[in-house]
Amino acid sequence: MELQRGVVGDCSSFPELAAAVAQERVVEHTARLLAAARGHGAPVVHCTAGFTADRRGSPANAPLITAMLRRPEHLLEDTAATELVPELGAEATDLRSHRRHGVAPFGGTDLHATLQGLGVRTVVACGVSLNLGIVGLCVEAVDLGYYVVVPRDTVAGIPGGYGQAVLDNTMSLVATLTTVDDLIGALG
Repeated sequence: MELQRGVVGDCSSFPELAAAVAQERVVEHTARLLAAARGHGAPVVHCTAGFTADRRGSPANAPLITAMLRRPEHLLEDTAATELVPELGAEATDLRSHRRHGVAPFGGTDLHATLQGLGVRTVVACGVSLNLGIVGLCVEAVDLGYYVVVPRDTVAGIPGGYGQAVLDNTMSLVATLTTVDDLIGALG
């Protein structure tokens, strides 16, 4: 989720989050997992966010969103900022679910219908952030009837230590926590 250049990459609007992602090697671990998933025929769906230049379709209904919308250059669609970080090695077979609103990827997007159409029963959540988006993704997925797996080494939050607390005290209640190595091993 949101492993985009303008979120965690070379043109990040969130330098502290980008630094945490780099320090914890989130993109590197996620890229390994995505390659293994593709190799086993599992679908890969990237959940991205971005805004139109005039901000149409993006309600300023939360402090975080209001702050982002005030920055005219922030996550503009069809710019480098909304591209996936290249290290993920996105492939033509990957799908993308994009949103212009909210903080989680299911509500008001095609994500649920896409996953249903693919026959997906388990969502593996990777990306950012454990502060808000990944938590929202996982809760929404559970509410929609999916099983959820979170590889600890593919997610990050800020400040330091906070992400670990979220994993241990919140995510463990709605998701199976694992690592990339263990998940790849389970693929066979």
